[in-house]
Amino acid sequence: MAVHGGLSLVREFAPLLGAGLVSVLAFRKMGLGATLGFLVAGAVVGPQVLGLVGDAESKLTFAELGITLLLFIVGLELSPARLWQLKRDIFGLGLLQVALCGLAVTALVHLAAGFSWAAALALGLPLALSSTAQVLPMLQSAGRLRTPFGERTFSVLLFQDLSIVPLITIIAALSRNPADAAGPPGWQLGLYTVLAVGGLILAGRFILGPLFRLIGNLGEREMFVFAGLFTVIAAAAIMEALGLSTALGAFVAGVMLADSPYRHELEADVEPFRSILLGLFFLAVGMMLDLNAVAARPGFVIGMALALVAVKAAVIFAIGLGFRMAWRKALAMGLLLSQGGEFGFVLFAQAQNAYLIAPEAASLFGAIVTLSMATTPFLMMFTRRFRAEPAAGDGQSLEPPRHDGASAIVVGYGRFGQTVAQMLIAQGLSVTLIDRDPEIIEVGGKFGMKVYYGDGTRLDLLRLAGAEDAELILFCTDGDQVTPDLLELVAHGYPNATVMTRVFDRRAIIALKDAPVAGMFREVFESAIVMARQALRAVGVDDGEIERSEDEYRRMDAKRLGIQVEAGDIYAARDVVFSQARQRKLREKAAAEEAG
Repeated sequence: MAVHGGLSLVREFAPLLGAGLVSVLAFRKMGLGATLGFLVAGAVVGPQVLGLVGDAESKLTFAELGITLLLFIVGLELSPARLWQLKRDIFGLGLLQVALCGLAVTALVHLAAGFSWAAALALGLPLALSSTAQVLPMLQSAGRLRTPFGERTFSVLLFQDLSIVPLITIIAALSRNPADAAGPPGWQLGLYTVLAVGGLILAGRFILGPLFRLIGNLGEREMFVFAGLFTVIAAAAIMEALGLSTALGAFVAGVMLADSPYRHELEADVEPFRSILLGLFFLAVGMMLDLNAVAARPGFVIGMALALVAVKAAVIFAIGLGFRMAWRKALAMGLLLSQGGEFGFVLFAQAQNAYLIAPEAASLFGAIVTLSMATTPFLMMFTRRFRAEPAAGDGQSLEPPRHDGASAIVVGYGRFGQTVAQMLIAQGLSVTLIDRDPEIIEVGGKFGMKVYYGDGTRLDLLRLAGAEDAELILFCTDGDQVTPDLLELVAHGYPNATVMTRVFDRRAIIALKDAPVAGMFREVFESAIVMARQALRAVGVDDGEIERSEDEYRRMDAKRLGIQVEAGDIYAARDVVFSQARQRKLREKAAAEEAG
């Protein structure tokens, strides 16, 4: 039976993933984005069209983990201090958006569909929420998540997630189902929220930090993946057990680890699971699209979806102007948040259980949410030129750059990397430090240096650390961790960065002779020369002789190294060696020049 069930699952996921792959490739080629591709693929293979895959509800429940992982990753990028700085946008802009859009859409539903005010409110308030799963990836792919515009948009989405608790409370208060009277009152849900968030904060400080430090000491990357997923799912499970937002729990867990040195490693490990599960989420949403309901009332569904988008875009645009946003950015935010969201499905089910709306209405408005989500890529594409910032010469100021001056990533914060990093920082460069040794990370923290845990030879981790914007990528690790293939990938993936590397010896330079690197530096070469200079001075050799000796040694060493690199053989140029006889000829030549 288990085998049969496993085969059934495999047979369902094969066409689902295959359709998603083909559809997303096609829609990306047309510039319409992955989200719309997943929605269409789900609708095609689902029970409404080809019927190759069924049970969309169970797949949606599983795939909602993608939203949870998404919020965890976003939380990793927002330290508590940064979150506190965003409080005005979260509780000002976000509160106004949910309240005003909720009331406006409630009035729209009441007037257009003839629902009672209680039913219209149960539908209108959920429709005020936008799709976090759609908007955040769009911001990330456009590179705007960490910009002022991206942070304001995210602040609104975060408040929408926070508002799920009061929205559930409002629906429970309007309920016509006697069983709901036995549920917890709104103040109790609010208290649960505060206690759960407080518990997650304490867990992040006293449990998660030591746990990841222990795993870092063991050097087991697989355990990092395991522990990262456990952190997300455990935080979400705690919230779900209390009847709260699972995504909120994952977000708080991410914020608690945002200042952790393990942030980049966690983000890189969780990211693939997030991408896969978000894709499954939108496939499941597409499967749930009730095409029969659309076919029965196509004018109502399409008209209501367009009206929803128009009303929300107009209200958010007006709120943005009220918060002194430039009109182009206010319009962009209005269009980006104009769709219904995935939490609408959850709240529609709550309203149905509360006997506020019929199952047919829940299906109908689920279709409206899905169609509104499908409009977002088109709206952003068709209004791109209209929303674009004017040229700098027309008096308008452009959005400030992400980095103030040059920026660098230093991989390896041992003896070598510490010197390099400190000299860069002293010149005002923005430096991100990465190392795999938890002990080095702790020591760096004691000296006020922020060192992130992770394997800096991984391209995905370099990207998360800001490699796309960096002007310098400096590999300061020991041993032979830096390979020609790695340098090729880094140079191809981040062509704007100057790449340099520390190397162990001449053999390493020979191995990297064809690598696209701006500089290779033997780790003990310069320090050995400095020591030799001091030793010669200590036995009475004059400074002029020392300078000539050093210059000749450097010239001979460079000549020998060039021959060895060309030949690819460490034993080449054995006759080109700095020796006493060579030094004697050098002194004789210098004496002849002085006599002449």
